[in-house]
Amino acid sequence: MSDLSAKQEAFALACVETGHAAEAYRRTHDVGADTRPETVWSEASRLLADPQVFSRVKHLQQQARDLAMVSIGTLMAELELVRVKAMEDDKGASAAISAIMGKARLHGLLVDKAEVTGKAGAPLSSTVDELSKNDIARRVAFLLAQGLPDAAE
Repeated sequence: MSDLSAKQEAFALACVETGHAAEAYRRTHDVGADTRPETVWSEASRLLADPQVFSRVKHLQQQARDLAMVSIGTLMAELELVRVKAMEDDKGASAAISAIMGKARLHGLLVDKAEVTGKAGAPLSSTVDELSKNDIARRVAFLLAQGLPDAAE
């Protein structure tokens, strides 16, 4: 971990999450409703100009890129290699089918279904929409593809 303060670390994480330095500053610092946008932009820019903070943001962005690539690209390639190798073996049909099913799951073409209920079969009352790690990785990768905006935005 870096030598950042808790607020600097939170700012770096929020920068990667939101893709916007000013919004990251608003989320991680005490910004009143009457604070001028120019003040927020200036403070966000100052914070992002700190070499340690900037380095941490870049490091987190690279981690997000790596996670996104592992989640989709490399897993597909590995499954294809396994499928091809399994097909070379006379008794490899089962392994090949497993690899094909894995690829289908990655692309959302095959979904394991399960009914989830609360106590005594009652419906769950929670309406929280949880994102999978894959969904989060895709969203972060999308933000990263747009690049880190200037703090003055």
